[in-house]
Amino acid sequence: MPVPVQLPTAARDETFGGVTYHIEGELVPVLHLELAALPVYFEHHILLWKDPGVEVSLKPLKGAFKRMLSGMPVFMTQAKGPGRIAFSRDGPGHVFALHLKVGEAVDVREHQFLAATDGVDYTFTRIKGAANVLFGGTGFFIDTFTCLRQDGALWLHGYGNVFVVTLGQGEQIDIEPGGWIYKDRTVQMQTIFQKISTGVFASAGQLFWNRFTGPGRIALQSMYWHMPTE
Repeated sequence: MPVPVQLPTAARDETFGGVTYHIEGELVPVLHLELAALPVYFEHHILLWKDPGVEVSLKPLKGAFKRMLSGMPVFMTQAKGPGRIAFSRDGPGHVFALHLKVGEAVDVREHQFLAATDGVDYTFTRIKGAANVLFGGTGFFIDTFTCLRQDGALWLHGYGNVFVVTLGQGEQIDIEPGGWIYKDRTVQMQTIFQKISTGVFASAGQLFWNRFTGPGRIALQSMYWHMPTE
């Protein structure tokens, strides 16, 4: 199995999907976008600063009724240039970009998303079953981002440092359930449980992790984080 490799922590004058972006900062990094006509959408609470000329509005999302029933936001916020805008999540970590070609899609853990260009579609899936055991509630959400119309950029935030591993066909890696950020949709995920015993008064416990099977990429975060219980 290949070893996960750390991603760069900074970017300068990178252009993809119609947007130029910069990533700066060592402890709590900032994503800085230079916008033209192409809008970007983002979670409203991560906006750090913007040029006064950048127009900010609400972006309706597909499946609004289903989202409302699931307790998910019905709207995203979108920004349109020309001008500059910057985002930052209120926690230490690592901001990085994914360059998606038309037809590509990735699954992202909830609360890791920062922003995306307008050509990247967003849907979500509620994960139940074994997730109830792992997180003590009724499950959690996986966001899916897909490029349908044109190449697009997707920016994510990882806690701690971010590492990426690319698995070949049938290759596997086991990851602590709070340690993964995104995976290619070609990568399969299952939850593995292992009972352990100390041999003292027949006491026993249980370990669990997510097993990912390639082909495709998986990103890990060194400061793994579990969603709040419901």
